[in-house]
Amino acid sequence: MTRLWSRLVQIAFLALLLLLWLLATRVEGVNRILLPDPADVWHQFVDVISSGAFIPDLRVTLGELAVAFVISMSLGVSLGYLISRSRFLIKVFEPLLAAIYAIPIILFLPLYVLLLGLGPDSKIALGATISFFPIVLSTIAGFGYVDRRYVTAARSMGANDLQMFRYVLLPAALPVILAGLRMGFTVALLSVIASETIASFAGLGHHIVDLAENMDTARMFAYIVFVIAIVVFLNTVMSKLEGRARWR
Repeated sequence: MTRLWSRLVQIAFLALLLLLWLLATRVEGVNRILLPDPADVWHQFVDVISSGAFIPDLRVTLGELAVAFVISMSLGVSLGYLISRSRFLIKVFEPLLAAIYAIPIILFLPLYVLLLGLGPDSKIALGATISFFPIVLSTIAGFGYVDRRYVTAARSMGANDLQMFRYVLLPAALPVILAGLRMGFTVALLSVIASETIASFAGLGHHIVDLAENMDTARMFAYIVFVIAIVVFLNTVMSKLEGRARWR
């Protein structure tokens, strides 16, 4: 019942936003160049989907996201596990990595562009850098703060290092690591799209900026809606995968 009510509240909120949008364009007379009519946006959205015009840009964005996330996941989990094996290393690197993560890393995009150019490499580098930190921090927290009673009990029963990892450390750390992976995936996706809007030759973010520069706001809004739908869909998939892994 609670879930039903939460869905109804979400739907009501979206309906209210749509109503305010309609009132702004059809009653208040807001300039259509600044805020297009929802019907025009819908028609453009249908055209984008039916024509497949989004496919080349979507392929670029998802390719950059996939490479960035694989890099950050591999480095973050590996380094996080190595740091978690030493209390000294945890005390040294955990606050240091957390402090670096607090810096707006997107500020380094101009540096990446200078080093790697306007192509996919700079977007991949930025996405991997930003998503690395929640992944490595969650891995340190997951493996580094396992209840010592479980470790002591396993050792007393003769568990070797591999058995300790497989049956004690990994099950205890997995929920925290999965939460970090989901967060890392989300920030990688957002950073890739954001960097495409700033300095890029292709991708969904670049296409949105290109439409804005040509004052084609109805189609621009249609692409924004499309990007939001993609983000929601990918986050839902990641949440489902996380939930399945937790129950295994």
